[in-house]
Amino acid sequence: MALLAYQPIPIQGLNPTYVAAAAGGDTVPMNTRGFLHVKNGSGAAVTVTVVIPGNSYGQPIPDVPVAIAAGGAQFIGPFSSDMVNATLTGVDVTYSASASVTVAAVTI
Repeated sequence: MALLAYQPIPIQGLNPTYVAAAAGGDTVPMNTRGFLHVKNGSGAAVTVTVVIPGNSYGQPIPDVPVAIAAGGAQFIGPFSSDMVNATLTGVDVTYSASASVTVAAVTI
């Protein structure tokens, strides 16, 4: 998993730099003002899953799947402290497919 650095959005706006989605998923730092912008350039829908660690009342806390249509884009976030992975590196996201999928981590 690649650790993505946030790109701050200034008052003048931002044309973010996108990177290819990692086949094994990516990690974004915990940030309650941070978002992941995912662009699906493929010809099929892709599901991006925010992996939520831990349990509640002995049951796993469900992950958060986000469907992105073919050719579509979606903002996902913000990312709070209860979403941080076990290694404390950040919040993990996975992709059902990564070909033609690009991502940018942005923060306001």
